[in-house]
Amino acid sequence: MAAASVLLLFLLLAAMSPSLSSTIPSETAALRAFKSAVKPSSIPPSSCLATWNFSADPCATPRITDFTCGITCAGDRVVQLTLDSQGYSGTLTPLLSQLTQLVTLDLGENDFHGPIPPSIASLPNLQNLILRSNSFSGPLPPSIAAAKSLQTLDLGRNSISGPLPDLSPLPALTSLDLSYNNLTGPIPRLPPNLVELALKANSLSGSLTETSFAELTHLMVVELAENSLSGAVPSWLFLLPSVQQIDLAKNGITSVSVAAPLAESDSDSELVAVDLSYNKLEGLLPEKFSDYPELRSLALSYNKFVGPIPGQYGREGSSLRRLYLDGNYLNGSAPQGFFSGNGQVSGSFGDNCLRSCPSASELCLKSQKSAFICHQAYAGKWDLIA
Repeated sequence: MAAASVLLLFLLLAAMSPSLSSTIPSETAALRAFKSAVKPSSIPPSSCLATWNFSADPCATPRITDFTCGITCAGDRVVQLTLDSQGYSGTLTPLLSQLTQLVTLDLGENDFHGPIPPSIASLPNLQNLILRSNSFSGPLPPSIAAAKSLQTLDLGRNSISGPLPDLSPLPALTSLDLSYNNLTGPIPRLPPNLVELALKANSLSGSLTETSFAELTHLMVVELAENSLSGAVPSWLFLLPSVQQIDLAKNGITSVSVAAPLAESDSDSELVAVDLSYNKLEGLLPEKFSDYPELRSLALSYNKFVGPIPGQYGREGSSLRRLYLDGNYLNGSAPQGFFSGNGQVSGSFGDNCLRSCPSASELCLKSQKSAFICHQAYAGKWDLIA
């Protein structure tokens, strides 16, 4: 029998036989309410939602023309609701809480708007809540802390406002991304097993407290750039046992404390990249950054640092490969260690008050500040510059 005939026979038998599943009525009602809350004009004919035909059973198989994508079932229960990025516009129905076996809700890269229903937090098996790049507004419901199974919370690039609620009761949460929203207030205590923290481009304020980061032994990424954080960067932040990347650029931080990494036989610092650019840091450059054995990238641009560039930064065997110190008031001569090797270090030493910086090096391409500006910065103490 030809392959085409076999396929036709299979489809005919599938159409004549009863469906292999029958979605429980409450979940069918929830899916129906979900689609009803989406503007019909925002549902393209070729999209997943266009195939949601409720004259058929959502979890029935085989799926030939109806519910061909958008939902995943385990037997008669919906376990995943993942939409394609088609610009769907609508609100979220609170009836989604009836999908009690839902593991993943992913509506990213669309145009959903309005508040996030607090009832979503009551989903007992929800592990992944991904609503990034939509137009959700209003506060993040404090009830989200009740979603004990939640592992990924990604609400980046929305218009969520208000304070960040206490999320420390979420023991399973490993990835938190609320970047590019309108969150305000201090950083509360964070979930204990967090691996990735992304709160970039909000209006968070206050200082970094050890209470917020207590017991975060698995934290690898700290992304807090473009906020209104102030005060000091404490030394314990760089000593978190798993931390690799710290980005605090474009805040209002005024000081930084750096301690040498702990010398332990079974573990070394994993810190790879630090960005403290565009803050209000003053004083001398922290020498102890050179003690971090894996530190590859250090950006301290556009602060108010004075004094010389530490020779330790350019010593033989240093792990640094990218070093950005431009836009400060550094003086003296750039250490020869940066220019005597094979040019492994990229970055910039420009826009400072350096007396000597070889013009042949890319590190020195950007010109230095004028003598007048440097003289003013050092309050007339020209001997500190010359």
